[in-house]
Amino acid sequence: MPDENGSSTGFAKDYAEVAEIRARHPERILERSRARRRRPLLEADGRLMVVAADHPARAANGVGKDAMAMADRTELLDRLRVALAVPGVDGLLASADIVEDLTLLGALEGKVVFGSMNRGGLQGATFELDDRFTGYDAQAVQDMNLDGGKFLARIALDDAGTLPTLTACADAISELAARRLVALIEPFWSSHRDGKVVHDLTADGVVKSINVAQALGRTTAYTWLKIPVVEDMERVMDATTLPTLLLGGDPATSPEETFATWRKALALPSVRGLTVGRTLLYPPDGDVESAVKTAVSLVR
Repeated sequence: MPDENGSSTGFAKDYAEVAEIRARHPERILERSRARRRRPLLEADGRLMVVAADHPARAANGVGKDAMAMADRTELLDRLRVALAVPGVDGLLASADIVEDLTLLGALEGKVVFGSMNRGGLQGATFELDDRFTGYDAQAVQDMNLDGGKFLARIALDDAGTLPTLTACADAISELAARRLVALIEPFWSSHRDGKVVHDLTADGVVKSINVAQALGRTTAYTWLKIPVVEDMERVMDATTLPTLLLGGDPATSPEETFATWRKALALPSVRGLTVGRTLLYPPDGDVESAVKTAVSLVR
C-alpha cells in the first residue's frame, strides 16, 4: 500500500521528497535506518568493494584540479546511486547526512555501511590534526543500524593535536568493539610542510602509521585498516595481520595506471578489497558506471 506521500515502497521517490521528509517527518530517518535490510559484512568470496563519500564533511571537495567538484549534493548523490547499483559493490562509507539521504532513497538496502566519525580536522585549518569526533559515535553507529565506524588517524610528531586524536581513536575502537562493530581506521604518518599537512607515502611511512594505529584500543578484534597504495606494498602488508581495505584517494596518475597498482596490491595477504571515492565517482571521462565496474573486476 502507498504511504501518505504516495510511495508504494516506503522510500523517497526523489530529492524533493527527501527534503519534505526531513522538514516534516525527521523521525522517519531513524525508522528507515532501523528497518534497513542488512547483509553479512563479508560474503562467500571474503572481499569488499566500498564507495567512499565522506570528503565534503571535512571541507575536502576537490577532485583533481576542480576544487569544488563534490560541492553539488544532488549531483554527488546521483553519482553514488549509480555506483551503488553496480553489481559487486558492497556498500558505502559516508558522513551521516549522506548516509541518511541514501537510506531514505532506498539505495542502501542490502549494503554494508560505515559511518564516518571524525570530521573535525577541516582541510587547511590550523587545527587540522586535532581531528575531533564530530560525526557518528559508537552508540549512533549501533542505533542507526550501521556495520561499523571509520576514522582518520593522522600521526604528526610536529603537532600536539595528534595526541587527542589518537586518544579519541583508541576510545572509538574500544567502544565499537564492545558492540561487535567494525572500527575502520585510516592512518597516515603526517607532518607540516609549507603550511600544509602532508603524508609520508613511502613504505616506511605507511608501516609506521600501521604500527601505531593497529595497537590502539582495548582490543583489536574488530579493527580493520584502510591504507593507501604505495611502492613496495609487499613490505607494507608484512606489517599487519589485520584485514585491510586499500584507499583510492585522488590519484595523480591515469586511470589505467591507478587500476594497475590496485590490481597488484589486491593480491596480497590481508587485503580484502577497496574503499574508493573520488577516483570512481568523478572519473576523467565522466562514466561512473564504467569506472566502478572496472574496480569491481579488480576486487573480484
